[in-house]
Amino acid sequence: MALATHSAIEAVWRIESARIIAGLARMTRDVGLAEELAQDALVAALEKWPASGVPDNPGAWLMAAAKNRALDHFRHNKLVEAKHEEIGRESEEGFTPDFDARLIENEEDHIGDDLLRLVFTACHPVLSTEARAALTLRLLCGLTTDEIARAFLVPEPTVAQRIVRAKRTLAEARVPFEVPRGDELAARLASVLEVIYLVFNEGYSATAGDDWMRPALCEDALRLGRILAELAPQEPEVHGLLALMEIQASRLRARTGPSGEPILLMDQDRARWDHLHVRRGLAALGRDQEHDLKAGGALGPYTLQAAIGACHARARTPAETDWKRIVALYDALAQLLPSPVVELNRAVAVSMAFGPAEGLALVDALASEAALRGYHLLPSVRGDFLEKLGRFDEARGEFERAASLTRNAREIRLLLDRAAALHPGLRVVK
Repeated sequence: MALATHSAIEAVWRIESARIIAGLARMTRDVGLAEELAQDALVAALEKWPASGVPDNPGAWLMAAAKNRALDHFRHNKLVEAKHEEIGRESEEGFTPDFDARLIENEEDHIGDDLLRLVFTACHPVLSTEARAALTLRLLCGLTTDEIARAFLVPEPTVAQRIVRAKRTLAEARVPFEVPRGDELAARLASVLEVIYLVFNEGYSATAGDDWMRPALCEDALRLGRILAELAPQEPEVHGLLALMEIQASRLRARTGPSGEPILLMDQDRARWDHLHVRRGLAALGRDQEHDLKAGGALGPYTLQAAIGACHARARTPAETDWKRIVALYDALAQLLPSPVVELNRAVAVSMAFGPAEGLALVDALASEAALRGYHLLPSVRGDFLEKLGRFDEARGEFERAASLTRNAREIRLLLDRAAALHPGLRVVK
């Protein structure tokens, strides 16, 4: 019973923590303090719910507990009167002075909701790009430092230090908890887009745990992306990112089998793709941007990636995929955003367009890249090329190495199954 309750608490926390932290941040104007107060509420739930049971509305319970701790904090520091005066001033600017209303306000009612404010606060220019992304993943998605470290391909202690320093820096700089406007909004969009796509990717392909995907994170990222598209309708990269996420989200239902096992892109039943997401993605990509692509115009990295996704979305079968066009798009992306990960993806496209030997040569050239050391997809991709070339023993070793580097249980099983299928006597002659 206690184990089931703890599992329920963990699930509730994943869903509600961002909203609670965001509401508290608007109340306290301190994201570090807001997270501490939210964690206090979580501790209270862990202490009380095993005995009393999970409440009917666990999110509201956690929010109320966190709010009470915030009020206790203000009383302890003799700040209640000052906070009421501040909130009274805010009410003249359109904020609601009642604590409860401020904390449970429907975030869908307006563009500048608490979650979006939290994104922009965590992505403030006073922080480094790495710190902005790490802090937002922590505050808005409830990811552990280990999960964030794997997303960034850096050591866990480095991420932990970034988060601590980022919260301290925001507090010392008295960063306002608000959505920027005008020129400041445009200047800060790039870091926000980066963070939102990192959130989406963690949902699309979970770094750890028993599930290959966390669709709720994809939904959070899509929601924030759609809000940003309304906030900045003239920013092409906002629509490029939204298009990319919509197209990738269209595959979610087809990416797992009946038992939750991963299904790779080329093996997916495309009838299960969500064509509403596809249409939204192609609409966000836009005819003007498509024209620019054909004319060789300069486009941003998210728009280029969305165009790659559109090539897959338009192909009714894997055989109809325009791989040469995808290679050309990766060429442009590599010029704009040089990265070992981009080169690894480009190698996959090259192998599909020109054969696995061509792809293998590119992957072998990436073996010395420090950023890919410990990155499980490097040996996984190499194993795929080797298998297609009939070098089964080498391929088996690469799949086993890839399995040892990933922390996702579903992906480990997939890689070990691929390795096992290559043992002598189990190979299927084609």
